[in-house]
Amino acid sequence: MPSYECKCEKRIDIGPIPNPNEWLMISDTNYDDFSGQIDAEYLYGKFIHMLKCPSCGRLWIFWEGFDKFPTCYEK
Repeated sequence: MPSYECKCEKRIDIGPIPNPNEWLMISDTNYDDFSGQIDAEYLYGKFIHMLKCPSCGRLWIFWEGFDKFPTCYEK
């Protein structure tokens, strides 16, 4: 199953759907671009993906998609 290694050496499981370790974010201004009924798959493509380490709580944000290395934020 695919996973991502955190700096604390804990493996973050990224395989399950839905994934309790993955969060989806959208900016307030980008959210305002949507109104009424929308295509969920299209909206999903607009989200920024974030992983939260279940061990240490670090946040791994993929600002430029999964093709680029994410930015790590820690408490």
